[in-house]
Amino acid sequence: MAEQELPEYLVESDEGLSIELKTAVEIDGKQTKTVTMREPTVRDQLDVQAVKGSEAHREVTLMANLCNITPAQVETMTMRNYRRLQEALEVFTQ
Repeated sequence: MAEQELPEYLVESDEGLSIELKTAVEIDGKQTKTVTMREPTVRDQLDVQAVKGSEAHREVTLMANLCNITPAQVETMTMRNYRRLQEALEVFTQ
């Protein structure tokens, strides 16, 4: 299977995918424009299924866990930044 071409704001590394955000977000008291998403495991998928709430809430929780940030930090992102996280997750799940 041919490897898919990634958009310029997604860069693959040994740690996962580095995601360049459109606008900076505050993480641990610092403004940052880059987060790294690790590849999800089956355990991640099982854990997120146990989270109460909507499918959207579970997706936010999964992305936060994979990026080593809090769901609240994901919730403060613009929709453009959130879409970049979704695109990164799709790289791992397609």
